Order: sequence, then structure tokens, then C-alpha cells
Amino acid sequence: MVEGTQRKLAAIVSADVVGYSRLMGADEAGTLSAMRAHRKELWYPTINHFGGRVVGTAGDAILVEFASAVAAVESSIAVQQGMAKRNADLPDDKRMLLRIGINIGEVIIEDDDIYGDGVNLAARLQEIAEPGGLAVSGNVHEQVEGKLDGTFTDDGLHEVKNIARPVPVWRWSAIAGVSPAAKAATDQPLALPDKASIAVLPFDNMSGDPEQEFFADGMAEDIITGLSQFGSLLVIARNSSFSFKGQSVDVTAVAEALGVRYVLEGSVRKGGERIRVTGQLIDTETGNHIWADRYDCRLEDIFAVQDEVTEAIITAIMPEIDQTERERARRKPPDKLDAWDLYQRGLTSFLQQEHVSRLEAMEYFDRATEIDPGFALAWARAAVARTRYLLHVNTDEREMFSREAREKAQMALRLGPSDPICILAQGDAMMHTGEHALGIAKMQEAVALNPNAAEIYHALGKALDNAGRNEEAIEAIDRAIQLSPRDVAISRFFTIRAFSNFHLGGYEDAVAGARQALHNPNPTIWASVCYAMALFRLGEEDQGKDAMGKVYAEMPGFSLSFAREALSHFVQEIVDNILETLRRMGVPE
Repeated sequence: MVEGTQRKLAAIVSADVVGYSRLMGADEAGTLSAMRAHRKELWYPTINHFGGRVVGTAGDAILVEFASAVAAVESSIAVQQGMAKRNADLPDDKRMLLRIGINIGEVIIEDDDIYGDGVNLAARLQEIAEPGGLAVSGNVHEQVEGKLDGTFTDDGLHEVKNIARPVPVWRWSAIAGVSPAAKAATDQPLALPDKASIAVLPFDNMSGDPEQEFFADGMAEDIITGLSQFGSLLVIARNSSFSFKGQSVDVTAVAEALGVRYVLEGSVRKGGERIRVTGQLIDTETGNHIWADRYDCRLEDIFAVQDEVTEAIITAIMPEIDQTERERARRKPPDKLDAWDLYQRGLTSFLQQEHVSRLEAMEYFDRATEIDPGFALAWARAAVARTRYLLHVNTDEREMFSREAREKAQMALRLGPSDPICILAQGDAMMHTGEHALGIAKMQEAVALNPNAAEIYHALGKALDNAGRNEEAIEAIDRAIQLSPRDVAISRFFTIRAFSNFHLGGYEDAVAGARQALHNPNPTIWASVCYAMALFRLGEEDQGKDAMGKVYAEMPGFSLSFAREALSHFVQEIVDNILETLRRMGVPE
């Protein structure tokens, strides 16, 4: 045995908070304050009273060691009854419920920590416990039967992850023996948070092969992790969504229990050397399936397949959720709009290309920050809307919008220092003041935080193009297109790709890219400019000049001075190349 370690038999209690991510997303400061109060006033005093030792805490989780099963169960029941009473008079969205699992087993003690199967099984029991209740192993129930007033129900044998044999599980509910108000409180569905929210249910293993259980669980866990990187989405923690594992569930009931608007469910089926993964996304407010797909892969590398399918699902469902949220906001009466609705309406305007729509987007984002000054994403979008508008403004307005963009980006970063979109906003503001190296570094930081967001790769590609790093820009844009081939902003992706090829002298590729941009929704005037310039450089001078006629039709005042001002944040070499081409095409000063 390693020096400093020992083994002994102990009763282990594992507990965590139901819907902790949702609570934190709705009110981080309030949730942390409530957690501290519960620990100080109820949890720790009760644990100490029954002779328990807190082994560790991590976020919303707590692990406790007891010398006896009776003390462990008595302490846990007292905590759950105390929580029911503390929750009784609180609104739905403020209630903090616990799941608790208890097991007796041999543990390894090393310094002040404990390890072993006894601990692992307690954690697995906690995952399947009901909110406000206990799930205990059969050996715990044998120890406490007849010694406590609480009533346990036999829940049969359960297969649990990483435990070789099925485990007999007994349940106790906090609802028994507390006031009617507390019982009603635990029965009521959780209120929906302000922003979009989703629960990813454990994927069903349809193969009859226990080995695929790990693949199915890993798939759902990775999707939860990936979706959590999108600041616009509240994702329910794994422990809460996995409490439905092995159950035949009604997604509406799941949504009410977890306080979410969207539920993602799926299945895994293996056949020979191939595996099929299916997924479907349900809007529980309407009951509609807003996305469904299946993926067939060869099982050459199980982890590569898991990564590939996870990425595909994440990048497929996020645009569907975003579009559904924008549609929901659009249908709301103007006098009923809250900060989230205004934010969604701002995104709708922002995704259109006309400069008037950009002004509209700024107004919506600004109103959202007025209603909710702590709304980091709204500050970030307000900043980016201004930097994008700089391509359409004159000299007098340019400094004002540039200054406002920097100020709003700084506010976004203060409120959301680890949110990729807030970091992107600061990088974008830096790019438009000529700080290319710093701006690109910020974009790369945002990519590292959320490698599944096409929008961030698009912003990185734009920044690299502005800095004259055009081959890298093409790589970033290709990744954006790969992640979101039907993106609502796909014309912008192709426009940047076209310009990067133009700067590299790849005029045929520039023509092809600009043509793709022009044949997708909402192309900008700059797609037409690039198309015309690339044709001209290929020797198709008449066609190039004809294409410029469409530019003048859209913007009669287009001129060299306008282009010089709009492109002032690009490196000088690129600006000179564009202006020289336009001059040779007869564009007026």
C-alpha cells in the first residue's frame, strides 16, 4: 500500500443541485449566495450533528463520509426535509433541490480524500435519485431498515455506469412528511429562463451491446459540453439530464422538470462494423420537431466517430434553435418584448445586409442593454453591429461609431470575460482601429473557447483578410463553411473568401467565390465589387465594368474616396491594390 493511504468501510453520501446550470444562468450572484446560505445554515450543521465529514465540494456537488449507514441516511433525510421547508415559500425559479445517493463500501483514504468503487457507486446513485429525494444501495437499506421513521420503496435492480453488476436501489422522497406547501413546491414545473434553454437526454443504446452504452453516454456528454460553449444557450448539466437515463420519458414532462424549452434526444445502433446515430430536437412549447437527422459511420476509430457526429449535431441544431428564437421574438407584440426578445430581433436585422438594417440592429441591441445592463451578449452584438456599419458610413460618423464599438465591446468583456462572442467583439473593435495582431489573437482565443461556431471562424477569417494573411483567411473561412454550409450569413463567408483569393492573385477563384456570394441571400455590395474587379483582372474588362454598373445601381455614390475610407482598417498593401484596380476601371475619385 502507498504510504499515507489506508482502506476502510464507510457510508458515502454524494449530493448535487438539480438544474444548477439553469439557476446560475438565470441569476449567478443569487444562486451562489443561496448556495452559501444553505451550506452554512443547513447542510454543514446537519452533517456535523450526525458525525459526518465533508470530503470534498466542487461547484454544486458535495461528498460526505459517515461511520454508519444510519447516520448517513438520517443526516440526508434531515437535509432534504430542511431544503423542502426552505423552498416552500420561494418562487419556482429560485428553488434549489438536491439529489442524494448513498452507498456503503470500501474506500481508499489518501490524505483528506477518498476514492474507490464505494464512492463511484454513491455518485451513480445520486445521478438517478429524484429531485428532493434519496437513492440508496441495497446494503444501505439493509442497515437502516426498521431503524428509521422514513419509508423507502424498492426500485428494483439498476444497471449503472462502470459498475459490473446490477445494483438494487431503494428510494426515499422528501415529499412525504413535509408541509402541503413544500409538496406543491416540488411538484410545480420550473419556470423557463429568459434565454433559450436545452436538455440533452442520454442517448438510447439500441444495439443490445453493453459496450455501446459508453459510446452513447459519451456522445450525449460531448454534445452537452459543446453546446455549453454557446453563450446564447442555457444547457442543463449532465447530472440533471442523465437522471432520466433508462426511462421512457415524455419530453414535455422533462422540459417542465428541468425548466427548458428544447430537448435533444437520440439513439445509437451498431450493426457489424457500422454505427448509426440518430437525433431529434423538439421545441417543447409547440411539440414540434424542429430538426432530425441520422449519421452512418464506419467504426474504425470509435473516438473519431464520436467527435465527428458530435460536431455535426451541434452545428446542425444551433442554427435551428437560433432561427426558432428569432421567429418567436418576431411574433411577440411590441409591448411584450423583453431584453431577450429585443436581442433576437436585433440579430434578425443584423443578418440582413442593408445598412439601414444595421442601424435597426443597433437600436434593438441598445434597448436590450437598457432593460438588462448585465446582458453581456447584447453589449457584444451592439459593438459588432457598429463595426460592420463602418463599411457604409462617411468620415464624420466613422469616429463616433468606432468609439461606441470600442466602449460597448469593453463593457461586454467586463460582463462576459470568458464568453467567445464577447471576446470576438473586442477583437473586431481592435481590427477596425488597425490593431491587427491583437485583434487576430482575440479571435483565435474565441475560436479556442468554441471551436464549433461558424460565426467565430468567419470573424477570424475576416480579421486575417484585413491583415493581409490571406491564405490563413481562406482556411478559416473554409472551416466556417464546413461547419455551417447553409448559414444565414453564408454570402459573407464567400465574399471574404473571394477577396482573399483576389489579394493572392487567384482571380478565377475570386470570381467563383463572389458569384457564390451573389447567388446566396443578402449579398453585400462588396461581393459585387469583388466580382467586378476579379473579372477586370482576368482581362474581361468590359464584363468587369458592366458588373460595376450594378454596384452604382445599389450605391450611386460609390467612389474611390468611399472605398478608401471604408477599407481604412485594412493593411495598406491591400487597400492600394483595390484602389488601383478600381481606378483603372474608371471609378471616380
